[in-house]
Amino acid sequence: MIERSSRLLLSTLLMFFTPVLAAQENRIDVVRPDAPQLASFGDHDVGVQTLEVVDPNRVDILNTPRGGDSVYYDRKLTLEIWYPAQLSDGQSAGGQYHAITRNPEITALLLGRAVRDAQPESTATPYPLVIISHGYPGNRFLLSHLGENLASKGYVVASIDHTDSTYDDQQAFTSTLYNRPLDQRFVLNTMAALAEDSASFLYNLLDAETTAVVGYSMGGYGLINNLGGGYSDDIVTSLLAPPNELLRQHASGNPAYRDNLDSRIKAGVAVAPWGMNLGFWRNQDLAGIGVPTFYIAGSADTVAGYDNGTRAIFENAVNSDRYLLTFKNAGHNAGAPYPLPLEILNSEDKTGASHYTDPVWDTVRMNNIMGHFVTAYLDYQLKGIEERMSYLDLVPDGADGVYSVRNDQPDADHTYWKGFGAGTAVGLKLEHLQVGQ
Repeated sequence: MIERSSRLLLSTLLMFFTPVLAAQENRIDVVRPDAPQLASFGDHDVGVQTLEVVDPNRVDILNTPRGGDSVYYDRKLTLEIWYPAQLSDGQSAGGQYHAITRNPEITALLLGRAVRDAQPESTATPYPLVIISHGYPGNRFLLSHLGENLASKGYVVASIDHTDSTYDDQQAFTSTLYNRPLDQRFVLNTMAALAEDSASFLYNLLDAETTAVVGYSMGGYGLINNLGGGYSDDIVTSLLAPPNELLRQHASGNPAYRDNLDSRIKAGVAVAPWGMNLGFWRNQDLAGIGVPTFYIAGSADTVAGYDNGTRAIFENAVNSDRYLLTFKNAGHNAGAPYPLPLEILNSEDKTGASHYTDPVWDTVRMNNIMGHFVTAYLDYQLKGIEERMSYLDLVPDGADGVYSVRNDQPDADHTYWKGFGAGTAVGLKLEHLQVGQ
């Protein structure tokens, strides 16, 4: 009887504590001991706020009939905004997010460093703006690891919930095809306006003139378009495209297309951008890109493609300065998603688990490597920190680098990737092409 009572007590305690223990492990701010140098968090405390914004009079793709007049609606978007913060007495770093997962029936409790509604840090020099655009489906928390990390280094980061494209609001793909470039530009305009609004917590906090967009998968699809890669005229009339040739608004053959591009976007980070493998760009379309871009991809990506996908975009964007970071043998999830939530791992229904994992690479390790390179790239492109170029001027294949360090000082024959420990660059490639190459 005592043994049975003990088992019952233990079972009760486990039921009580297991969710807490699981939640403690759902961290988005883990930096592994073998992470590259710039993966570490910066010196700023981080605040976070959620905003709902509305773009009036947008074409309603879902309700516009083929062959009929366009229907218009007010398009609502939810933003998660991270920013450098000044914590008050008694506040300590740390907070949580209730994030709907790839299995919409499961909500994960994520833990990070940001403090909800913290006072923004006062600054004489506004911080650069970074906009994060998720895949299809996804949500604003998918790259939250990067959002918090960049905010700690002196950036304001706005991550978008793209309507019709989130886990719990996944609608016809045509909406995403049409709306993604528009959402990114609308959020840039909105953030710029809030920076000039004395009633906003973002007042004087960000400089929209120095903006980067980080786009993953369909976010990358929209980003390539906003960098100057107009969609192929051939795709506008395809069965995959939105009705009534509405995609022509974003196509190279539209004389007004380039007039709608936003010159405040000074850099792009395109992670596994979708569309090249299905004909959304021709080589001549990609030649329209003139904005510096950092591409990230897995060499085994079967969703966006590698040789016929991200690498093809990288090689044909000949009028831009660009980098390509390749995770050898990784798939479509290279770098972007946060780690597999324990709520899915511990569920009998593992639906959506593969959305957060890779068959070869550890997710946290990929997150750390992505954070390192995005930091180096944006610090150079948006802040003009010349020293960051030394983290990008590397032996192309990490496995070819020579690690030769004694007493913490590199020898003359040391050619290993800067910021990486011995052996930790194996499996990675970083290539650079300049304008005209």
